[in-house]
Amino acid sequence: MMKQSFTVRDLPRTERPRERLQEFGSEALSAQELLALVLGRGVGGESVMMTAQKLLARFGSLQGVLQGSLEDLQDVKGIGLAKAAQIKACMEIARRRDEHAAESLQETTRHKQKLVVSPHTVFKLVNSKIRNYAKEHFLVLSFDIRNKLLGIDTVAIGTLTASLVHPRETFDAAIRRHASHIIVAHNHPSDDVEPSQEDIETTRRLTQAGKILGIELVDHIIVSPIGFLSLKEKHLL
Repeated sequence: MMKQSFTVRDLPRTERPRERLQEFGSEALSAQELLALVLGRGVGGESVMMTAQKLLARFGSLQGVLQGSLEDLQDVKGIGLAKAAQIKACMEIARRRDEHAAESLQETTRHKQKLVVSPHTVFKLVNSKIRNYAKEHFLVLSFDIRNKLLGIDTVAIGTLTASLVHPRETFDAAIRRHASHIIVAHNHPSDDVEPSQEDIETTRRLTQAGKILGIELVDHIIVSPIGFLSLKEKHLL
């Protein structure tokens, strides 16, 4: 007697969706095979592979199937409320996954933006520029309100003094770049990163000037060939 219906079990084992997923991974499966696995089994006289193919033909793509309403899905022969609910559940799982991924990306971006003004990140930004100079170089890093780095400007070269590092030159670069806040950095040609009294006084003068101009001085980083120091972390700012 001729068999009246065709099922997945009639396929060679190497062609069955479940076995193919086990051997090759879900990425190797076609849209039809993925749907067949979600549906589980077909109806009398029709294999689940045929039902999956009808869904794809009706909705045009796997995405179309997932976005179909409960009512529209049940218009396809072999799809009752239970199978339609399974499909909608898959769609909701995918939606929540994407939502979580988007939130994670936003959080990572916010985290990275905050790290831009961390002393270690500033050190990495300026280290190669000024670490090995024989003279002291004074840099201004300008940031917008979202902590995006707008640019790095060298405003003075030589031993730090009140006359050399003046608020006028320091904040001129920040104003030109429309900065919300700044970080300043300079190098010590010696291995000593401890701030001099002149470093501390200069930082205090720039902090006061920044308050008047509405451009906050967030930190002052001292860089040497062997490391760095943050005046903010030392509570000297």
